[in-house]
Amino acid sequence: MVLLLTIAVASIAGTLIPQNQSPEEYIAAFGEPLYRTFYTLDMFDMYYSWWFQALLLLLTLNIVVCSMDRFPKTWKVVFPGERAKNPARFRNLMNRVVFESVLSLEALKTHCRKLVSGERDDGIHETAEGFYILKEKGRWTRFGVYAVHLSVILLLIGALIGSIFGFDASVNIMEGESVSAVRLRNSGYLQKLDFELRCDDFDVSYYPTGAPNEYRSSLTVLEGDVAVLQKDIIVNDPLRYKGINVFQSSFGELPPDQAVLSFTSSATGKEYTREVEVGMPIGLPENLGIFLLKGYLDAGNFRGQNVGGTFVAELTPDNGETEDILLPLKFPTFDKMRKGNVVITVSDYEPRYYTGLQVTRDPGVWVVYSGFMMLIIGCFITFFTAHQHLFVEVVQQNGKYRVTVSGSANKNKLGMKEEVRRVAELLA
Repeated sequence: MVLLLTIAVASIAGTLIPQNQSPEEYIAAFGEPLYRTFYTLDMFDMYYSWWFQALLLLLTLNIVVCSMDRFPKTWKVVFPGERAKNPARFRNLMNRVVFESVLSLEALKTHCRKLVSGERDDGIHETAEGFYILKEKGRWTRFGVYAVHLSVILLLIGALIGSIFGFDASVNIMEGESVSAVRLRNSGYLQKLDFELRCDDFDVSYYPTGAPNEYRSSLTVLEGDVAVLQKDIIVNDPLRYKGINVFQSSFGELPPDQAVLSFTSSATGKEYTREVEVGMPIGLPENLGIFLLKGYLDAGNFRGQNVGGTFVAELTPDNGETEDILLPLKFPTFDKMRKGNVVITVSDYEPRYYTGLQVTRDPGVWVVYSGFMMLIIGCFITFFTAHQHLFVEVVQQNGKYRVTVSGSANKNKLGMKEEVRRVAELLA
């Protein structure tokens, strides 16, 4: 109980204190003195800390010891030998009904056999005064509690295996690029993978409100520049390879590296369309100068006002000084205010994305799954089955036969009492 309560309190603390955040966030939330205390106690990565794993190990050992201490008694109950057939154990049970019958011995045997032993002759035991029938079922259900204990042990062992030998990491991959290492969440160190992971494409769809509807990454696993696996993943539909799980967790937009621009000559009115790459200067027709697309800003600034996403460029006329150019996407005709020899507008551009992936390895997951299955089985046995004895004895007494019906059960004693009453009524 001490161990369970300690783990419960620690788990509450691990829930209230955000895990694996940056030091700046912790200092802002708790202050520096409390941050240092929590850091010393490893509270910011509590579930992987040595002391929490030690608590799980102690709980596992505790359950093993308790089970071993009680198991011999249970074994004797399940495999009692001749003791279970001793009628004296059932003659004075609290749960019993006694009545007299005028039926013949053979008639009583027939009725008892049908009601109790299922018409099997081996269920009747002859005595000097008559006979008795002892029906037993569910002896094996005594092991139900040990199935529950074993399930908890499997869950704890699986958690320890995953904690010690597994990892939880994250990585951002730009479209068309690949990675061979991921960054661990708990320590920030790089974890090398046995393969390369490439993002071939990323697509995102939005609701009318602008919130993301679905984001999908097309991933390829490479071994020695050879593609061995390709899968499109979405949230809750991961890629799995060699015990590594790759989950879609987030995404982000990168600055565009090229755009389609329109250049309209103020003198002739002619419009020229060019595909321009960032950092690659191009010459404009009609000796309008050299144009250079310098980059992209998520929040462009014009005279102290935020104009949103903006391409930043410069134009160098043949006979003049270089001019800085702002091309806000929300204002297509913005460049007209410059009143230069050429008006520049953004016709089109291709947004670039990166995909945010959660990469995990948990070699203890199958042990945990086995524990869950064992837990379900053990709980069913423990709560819905019982070890039951039903005893019927017929003894000759003063020319009549005295019938005793009794029963016992380790669980659902009320149900067993009803069963004894039902059998007694039918025999009477």
